[in-house]
Amino acid sequence: MKKQVIYVFLLFIAYNYSFSQNVKDSVQTVQEAKLFRSQEILPIKLSYSNKNIKKQTNDSTYIKTMLSYQEDGSWKELDVELRVRGNFRLINCYFPPIKVKINKSISKGTLFEGNKKLKLVMPCSSKKGTNDYVVKEYMAYKFYEIISLYHFKTRLVDISFTEMKGKKEKSYNLKGILVEDDKNVAKRSGADVLKRRIHPAVQDPVTSVQNSFFQYMIANTDYSTYAQHNEKLLFVNKTFVPLPYDFDMSGLVDTHYSVVSVINDEQLPISSVRERFYRGFKRDPKVIQQVRKEFIDNKIELLEIVDSLEPFFDNPKEFSICKKFISEFFEVMVNDTRFKKEIIDRLRTR
Repeated sequence: MKKQVIYVFLLFIAYNYSFSQNVKDSVQTVQEAKLFRSQEILPIKLSYSNKNIKKQTNDSTYIKTMLSYQEDGSWKELDVELRVRGNFRLINCYFPPIKVKINKSISKGTLFEGNKKLKLVMPCSSKKGTNDYVVKEYMAYKFYEIISLYHFKTRLVDISFTEMKGKKEKSYNLKGILVEDDKNVAKRSGADVLKRRIHPAVQDPVTSVQNSFFQYMIANTDYSTYAQHNEKLLFVNKTFVPLPYDFDMSGLVDTHYSVVSVINDEQLPISSVRERFYRGFKRDPKVIQQVRKEFIDNKIELLEIVDSLEPFFDNPKEFSICKKFISEFFEVMVNDTRFKKEIIDRLRTR
């Protein structure tokens, strides 16, 4: 009986592997939402009570407010609904991450048309350096656009935030990230969003390795494709594709609140989020080397993303540290000895 189960399991892996060779063919040509066609930073204005949004909203309860945005030199307004989202940042940060909901009839004909829901990543606080965390997390999202066909579209925003405190107001100038909804990613990809758990061993080999290399590149261990922790899972062309998000705990972003993750009671043998630790599963060596080559071939384009974001850093030193950190990743990629030690020797079997 045990042999039969193993045989079926291996057949299932082979079946998924064959489909992974044609994954690119499954991506439909769906018009990209206008909001994400430009990568110019978008000025927006928001006003609400930070205290109330934390106390009065949840997965199903929103507050109403106005979102103003600048387009073609003039300010325009949208009625929106907001609620808090997330776990760690919600508890530990002054500005919680936000879910934005926009009525379809209201967004029609505007910059936000086609986006019923969006995530708004906020800095943790107004302390010095926190805006740079946002820029670095945005950088990670832009990296993944190069790495995988399956990714979230994002837009960097300048937020003029007015916090309502009873009869008083307090103003903040913050950076943020608008992130498209996973249903929009699925629509663009001809996919479905899955809620159930699928073991990584039977997920698409190529996109799984792309995801694992990416997480290693940004030194992120705060994810699990099985538990769908900071990962969505798409079902596309009869295979399962990981879709990563939320990178604030990565070594690349290196927030003041970052800690080494414990996933499924697994204590990793690193002491700092700046230490890279590969968490990918064992795969066909050909797939590993194929994805390795993709990363090396994309080195210039990935580093160009880093350079393009230099003007948005408040602290020039943070930009230099960031660029050096990504450059060090490629030193591992091109060195056979280091690649074997850091990647091949750490491939997971469970």
